[in-house]
Amino acid sequence: MNTDKKNIAVFASHGGSDLQAIIDGCKAGKINARVCVVISNNSGSRALQRARDENIPSLHISEKTHPNGLDEAIFKILVQYQTDVVFLAGYMKKVPLNVLSAYRNRIFNIHPALLPKHGGKGMFGINVHKAVLEAGDNETGITIHRVTQDYDAGDILEQRKVEVREGDTPETLAARVLEQEHIFIVEFLAKIL
Repeated sequence: MNTDKKNIAVFASHGGSDLQAIIDGCKAGKINARVCVVISNNSGSRALQRARDENIPSLHISEKTHPNGLDEAIFKILVQYQTDVVFLAGYMKKVPLNVLSAYRNRIFNIHPALLPKHGGKGMFGINVHKAVLEAGDNETGITIHRVTQDYDAGDILEQRKVEVREGDTPETLAARVLEQEHIFIVEFLAKIL
């Protein structure tokens, strides 16, 4: 194992396709890192199965598993797996303050819109794409930003634009944005690591 590779902890709540893009980018040598652990607040998330399929430690950690001490449990896992960077890939919970403090400027999120537009509480998944279309925007895109205690409010690091086409539905727009997300996430991590 290459000891100068960084350890990425990925937090995901649902399908895990961005997680898979990160795993594949690491395996292909595009990202000088490895996914050291996957944490999900959803015991049935596809992300956990993707991690298991790749022999990556995968943990369901939520209010159900840790009704008292969730924040400390997440922090201990990150320390245990010698985490260098945390990446939120469709994680639907706020990151605990103790983790934000310990990993200051090393926690990143990918958002399927051009922040600051269409961000904040409730702005995830198909809701974002509906909002873009309802606003009549002619472009949308992807934002990677630092994570803070407020949803989608951290420093914007990079953005990639995606055209909104005539006749787009939230679903067609979501599919096009997601396709670009998978490319963009690997390029971003390759650059910072």
